[in-house]
Amino acid sequence: MCGRYTTVTRIKAIEKRFNVKTEKPDLYVPNTNVSHGNFAPVITNDKPDQIQFFQFGFTPHWADKPTYMINARAEGDFNKADDPTYTGSMGIINKPMFRQSIRSKRCLIIADCFIEGPKKERLSKPYVLYLKDGKRPFAFAGIWDEWVNKETGEVLNSYSIITTVSNELTQAIGHHRSPVILSEEHEKEWIANDTELNDVTQLLRPYPAAQMNAYPISPAIKSPSAEGPDLLKPIGERIYKEYDYEIYQEIKLEGMGSTSARVRKNQETPPPIGPEGIQGELF
Repeated sequence: MCGRYTTVTRIKAIEKRFNVKTEKPDLYVPNTNVSHGNFAPVITNDKPDQIQFFQFGFTPHWADKPTYMINARAEGDFNKADDPTYTGSMGIINKPMFRQSIRSKRCLIIADCFIEGPKKERLSKPYVLYLKDGKRPFAFAGIWDEWVNKETGEVLNSYSIITTVSNELTQAIGHHRSPVILSEEHEKEWIANDTELNDVTQLLRPYPAAQMNAYPISPAIKSPSAEGPDLLKPIGERIYKEYDYEIYQEIKLEGMGSTSARVRKNQETPPPIGPEGIQGELF
């Protein structure tokens, strides 16, 4: 599963990266510990040129009450043993909870990194997992839906991260699943309304482990209410050795813990993106 992730890139930099505009920029709250129930930025198929803010934890439109499903298994009821070599059918297309959304309500979930732990210890032994070479933010493949509270009329838009089989990196930390991370060239295809279902399911594969890395952090992040850049401070060595970047310090320049005035300033003046810029130094 993938139940925690980080989104701290300044909103203007996110807009530039995905070539979109923000519907309501005041709603953006950088968060090192996005958890179920939090609102976070997404780009949906119905408004592919905008950033919106939906609740993490999927509720289908027909549900009687919120369900907070944070993940949707790509294989559905197939591959119950979580075989990392599985390449068979994607059962998500038949699951009652997800079968409509996988066809018509797909989204990009904006992230800078995510947090995962071994299958047994989970977030009692967490790791930060990220893309190498400063590739952030990136996008998880997600599905969304709109739910209406029958008693109050309140509308809730929510989303779930699609997970797939474990790649070599998630296997190295002892986890049995990995989130579906989309390559840049497949992002528009994922949220295009005319993408054929067979082409959609072909994208539900693990991201190449050689293009990722991970390092251990404190279990303090286990609490959904925990927040702040120090949650991402390394407490051990990376899984794969790297030599050309710094770890986590520059995250403080993204507005975490800043005053509202500084946050606004940061949103208006994004840092440079690239190997020598702040975007490339975080991990």
